[in-house]
Amino acid sequence: MTTTLDGAAMTRDFGSRELRSALGRYTTGVTVITAQTPDGRRIGVTANSFTSVSLEPPLVAWCPAKRAPSLPDLERATHFAVNVLAAGQHDLSKQFATPAADKFAGVPTTEGLGGAPLIGGALARFECRTVRWVDAGDHVICIGEVERFDTADGEPLVFHAGMYHVAAPHPEF
Repeated sequence: MTTTLDGAAMTRDFGSRELRSALGRYTTGVTVITAQTPDGRRIGVTANSFTSVSLEPPLVAWCPAKRAPSLPDLERATHFAVNVLAAGQHDLSKQFATPAADKFAGVPTTEGLGGAPLIGGALARFECRTVRWVDAGDHVICIGEVERFDTADGEPLVFHAGMYHVAAPHPEF
């Protein structure tokens, strides 16, 4: 027996592995979320749970797991950057998804708002002021207000069914 967010009891006929597999059928872009802690340490994590929330005001959101080792540092950062990876940046996605003493080793960056590192070669970079953290089951939702962004031409790195892919134009368009 499990409970829903509103506390109601319910029985499910599926487990988290099955749900994760089904959710993996939804193709997402791949991002690296970066920030700087108040004491100046750079942090970064790979995330595909990024979405636009509002154009006015300009809000975006992403959803880190509560068990993420970097979550306490991310929650203390005043700003974060969303670096939308290009098709050729799959190695960066893996690098930021793997625990390491310095995830930024060999990664070209510039400093963004609030000290958030901006990754070179990304297709888009959104520099955001952290607005709110919302509890959401085994994850939290981080909402940020976009204060600055830039874009570049290129093909995106996408994730589908547990694997990296590249996007291609539909043959009918």
